[in-house]
Amino acid sequence: MHARRKGVSRSTKPLKSTVPLTMNTEEVEKLIVELRAEGLSSSQIGIVLRDKYGIPSVKLITNQSLTQMLRGQGVAPELPEDLYNLITKALNLRDHLEENSKDLHNKRALQLTEAKIRRLVKYYKRRNVLPQDWAYRLDTADMLISR
Repeated sequence: MHARRKGVSRSTKPLKSTVPLTMNTEEVEKLIVELRAEGLSSSQIGIVLRDKYGIPSVKLITNQSLTQMLRGQGVAPELPEDLYNLITKALNLRDHLEENSKDLHNKRALQLTEAKIRRLVKYYKRRNVLPQDWAYRLDTADMLISR
């Protein structure tokens, strides 16, 4: 959005539309909850399932996304993962700018990151993922993120 080129960044879907059934739905759900209890994020859980267990897509086995399954089990994170990562990035940029106040490139990067956060918050409020009174503030963001 902020660059002068067209972005093509996106995840690619698995080539196969069927999964070799080595595990049933209940075993996959149990494994996902265990991995979440270890502190892994949704994307990290997906990578572990793909690399260790040969499950290219949870949705092919369980007919629901990994995040929907975590919400159903009551172990979903309070913030969506992409918003969490952007807030972490903004906090790291702020820490860098406290030490290097004349770093103009990273000042701009912080502005762009905060703009992305505001757009994402607006989207999640429309989708009722975040409460309507939720607001992002850089000074209070440190409490949201445990680094």
